[in-house]
Amino acid sequence: QVQLQESGPGLVKPSQTLSLTCTVSGGSISTKYYFWNWVRQSPEKGLEWIGYIAWNDYTYINPSLESRTSISRDTSKDQFTLQLGSVTPEDTAVYYCYRISDVDQEGPWGQGTQVTVSS
Repeated sequence: QVQLQESGPGLVKPSQTLSLTCTVSGGSISTKYYFWNWVRQSPEKGLEWIGYIAWNDYTYINPSLESRTSISRDTSKDQFTLQLGSVTPEDTAVYYCYRISDVDQEGPWGQGTQVTVSS
């Protein structure tokens, strides 16, 4: 059974870089044909998809966030990492990681982690 777990700091200062890691257990992030995603949710903006890294290391980022976002992976640890630079209080949200297949089967999801941007 595949499970996902987000980890990272809960508080980030404005202008700094937010870094979150999603650890996958019970499976490999290199398994065809899965896409490993980040999404965030806030009361102000609702649910916003951030981007993904695919089983073959291809990444795709939401164009609205692309200039300050990267997603990378460590296959030896079955982890993938989100980095969001130049954060502002508007980046305050609950961040989730999840998996989706090439036939749009969604899940599982991580439990989510609250990130607050504040000085």
